[in-house]
Amino acid sequence: MIERMVEVATDAATAAGRGILEIYREGSPEAVMKADNSPVTIADRSSQAIIGDYLLGTGLPVISEEDVVMDYQTRKSWEYCWLVDPLDGTKEFIAGTGEFTVNIGLVCRGRPVAGVIYIPCSDALYVGSAETGVYKRHAGHLRRLRAAGSRSRLEDLRKKSPLRAVGSRFHSSTATEEFVKQFSNVEFIMAGSSLKFMLLVEEEADLYPRLGRTMEWDTAAAHAILNAANRGIYRQDLSGELVYNKQDLSNPYFMAF
Repeated sequence: MIERMVEVATDAATAAGRGILEIYREGSPEAVMKADNSPVTIADRSSQAIIGDYLLGTGLPVISEEDVVMDYQTRKSWEYCWLVDPLDGTKEFIAGTGEFTVNIGLVCRGRPVAGVIYIPCSDALYVGSAETGVYKRHAGHLRRLRAAGSRSRLEDLRKKSPLRAVGSRFHSSTATEEFVKQFSNVEFIMAGSSLKFMLLVEEEADLYPRLGRTMEWDTAAAHAILNAANRGIYRQDLSGELVYNKQDLSNPYFMAF
């Protein structure tokens, strides 16, 4: 089943990404502010429509940033569901950095089991699940990505010098700045959207601390890919990894490594 769902998600993300790219190349995207004070553009909504058409055929329910979310009394009985961010990095899209993605994650009983992330501007696609392994398709070329031999520990990261920490260009926080002071020699890498997680998968960064607001659709796809690469997204207190389809769809503060 997982392999088939990955195929559908791959097709959906690629088609949605191409639609986003057409709008992006037209330039000067107009945005409106949603109730949570985050921006939304025609590209977000176009991508949502395309993905929705693809995922409809799977028969699985969908939780998406740009769609009405079912009440928890209905959602809590779902075994599988999709978590979708049709345009992750809307601020990057508006700013013209090119660092935005399409995120589609598959969740089973609160655990991310498969993820697809597509980067329209570079035509790069990341896929990960226990069944498929982790791979990257870039400009038509497929490359398997190596899984870590063992899970890193925060104690191990404290010994790294320099520690390559990745952060957000538009969502930095004082809490994050205070957190990284525990490391003696830190090199910061700035990136947008789920690209930050993929730098961990590509072994180009060591740690992504996010001590700020995120939602489940921001992390589910990347979390599945990281798990398949023997990495994780952990609660700030390291009591466990993030879980999904909760009553409150916001994430706690986390660290990915």
